[in-house]
Amino acid sequence: MTAAVREGSAPNFCPPVEEGMTLLFQDERGDEVTLEFLGLVLHEQRRYGFFFPVEEESQALGSGEVVVLEATELDEDEQPAAFELVDDEAIAQEVYEVFKVATKDLYQFC
Repeated sequence: MTAAVREGSAPNFCPPVEEGMTLLFQDERGDEVTLEFLGLVLHEQRRYGFFFPVEEESQALGSGEVVVLEATELDEDEQPAAFELVDDEAIAQEVYEVFKVATKDLYQFC
């Protein structure tokens, strides 16, 4: 049984379809990384996904690190099908600030 999904009130925020939804990615070294999907933000006609690294040996929310990935491909239903790491620190910070505003009622930020 899945937990109820919390809903964001910002029109540019798309929450995950279920709480605790994880996706498996491959990093630049070819290592597999599991990330929990926190939501998607639409910003300046681009889609940015926000993810939390999930490591078996650490507790959820342990590091507080959020990974920002840009959706680079969409499927036939206009859903993200591929992501790439946002390398530009200024863009990553800008969209992270948008994400924090859009999800202020869902997540606590330090």
